Amino acid sequence: MDSKKLTLGSGAPYFEHQDSQTVGPRGPVLLQDFILQENLAHFVRERIPERIVHAKGSGAYGKFTVTHDISQYTKAKLFSTVGNSCKMFARFSTVGGEKGSADTARDPRGFALKFYTEDGNWDLVGNNTPVFFIKDAKKFPDFIHTQKRVPKTNLKSATMMWDFWSLNPESLHQVLILMSDRGTPHGFRHMHGFGSHTFSMINANNERTWVKFHFKTKQGIKNFSNEDAVKMAGENPDFAQEDLCNAIENGDFPKWTMYIQVMTEEQAKDFRWNPFDITKVWFQGDFPLIEVGEMELNEIPVNYFAHVEQSTFSPSNLINGISFSPDKMLQGRLFSYPDAHRYRVGVNAHQLEVNRCPFAVNNYQRDGYMADSSDYGDKPNYHPNSFDDIKPDPSYKGYDYELDSAHVASYNRNENDDDHYTQPGLLYTKAMNTEDREHLINNIVGSMRGIDGPKRDEIINRQLCHFFRANIELGMKVASQLNINIDANMMNHSK
Repeated sequence: MDSKKLTLGSGAPYFEHQDSQTVGPRGPVLLQDFILQENLAHFVRERIPERIVHAKGSGAYGKFTVTHDISQYTKAKLFSTVGNSCKMFARFSTVGGEKGSADTARDPRGFALKFYTEDGNWDLVGNNTPVFFIKDAKKFPDFIHTQKRVPKTNLKSATMMWDFWSLNPESLHQVLILMSDRGTPHGFRHMHGFGSHTFSMINANNERTWVKFHFKTKQGIKNFSNEDAVKMAGENPDFAQEDLCNAIENGDFPKWTMYIQVMTEEQAKDFRWNPFDITKVWFQGDFPLIEVGEMELNEIPVNYFAHVEQSTFSPSNLINGISFSPDKMLQGRLFSYPDAHRYRVGVNAHQLEVNRCPFAVNNYQRDGYMADSSDYGDKPNYHPNSFDDIKPDPSYKGYDYELDSAHVASYNRNENDDDHYTQPGLLYTKAMNTEDREHLINNIVGSMRGIDGPKRDEIINRQLCHFFRANIELGMKVASQLNINIDANMMNHSK
């Protein structure tokens, strides 16, 4: 086989790749050695800003297949016929750690999916948990700061984490999940995924229902204990990446079954909690899971950086028949996610292979860094015009709806919606077994022992009040192991 010539980025072949041009064998290097300059200049620009959250992740391509008919709920072409399928890309990640952090850290896991459909790319960007810590995106920067590093010491801090959580009781549901063994899943193949937010579906009759998306792992749930997670972080911080790659390379393709929960607009009005509150779940006894399809991951990308690091996901990437809801966190993400990608990857990130819609893209966006004109060539960059054949299709007209109020204000997110304890209490008593509860308490105590400083007792006592309100046994056991004396005042605050 003929060998390929070594070339510059411009395509020009060259020979001297090992030795710089110098004045004599021991003399200074010449600036005119442009090959040296190009290689060094490119090398120091090989990284892009890492994600602020979800920095450490793994990705794979696969296939999604529709197995059950849900066309009564959505007019999305993907779901129009049983047997329909599309290519997809999935990225799993930890949330709080940096790009070099350990895969087994106690953290939620990102569960981001990109479906390449004939009506455009649909991104479902969720986590391995059905709820989240906060219910309003305005609080998101503050929350994430507490999961990162102290500005002075550049160290992680249990104090600021528990300080924030204790001051925001809406976080309790997710905190209990995080502190359970579900906070340390055994890789990415053995965890469920959730869209987390409430979304909407619009059917062919222009009728809307509210939906939640679930992905149940077919490999079975498997978690690390806290001790094993810490041990694995030292032995193999890339455990989840290696596990996913090995499984797919060996033909053991991981699979998940997709389900939806459906709530009518009338049911939403009578629901006990705000159905658009991401700190709450819909009980499956009231809103049963409806099977939709299966996703299979069967291909590791040939280049991690090009496909996984440069992949971009946004809940604003929706398709006809699937839309958003008044969920305040979701509304904030509709802006913040694409804005983060414009900063991190560039305004033309959608033209990269992993993000590109494989079907038609016709619009009037032009230019910017890394612009590629192969799609639009010399077509007009304005609308309307007399030269191209692009026409808006009225069948894709958005869903019209009335709002409940015309009054604009910064509403208290918890007004008439301050039950932060019932669902966490049920999680503890109903969803967890004896071993789960034991591990949960040990993990909480181990983390809270890291709280220090002059506000230590205040933070601990405030958080204990939340535990008591969710479940007396939970509060008592955490307090006992922290050697905290329970007084009547604390018990009164828990009522």
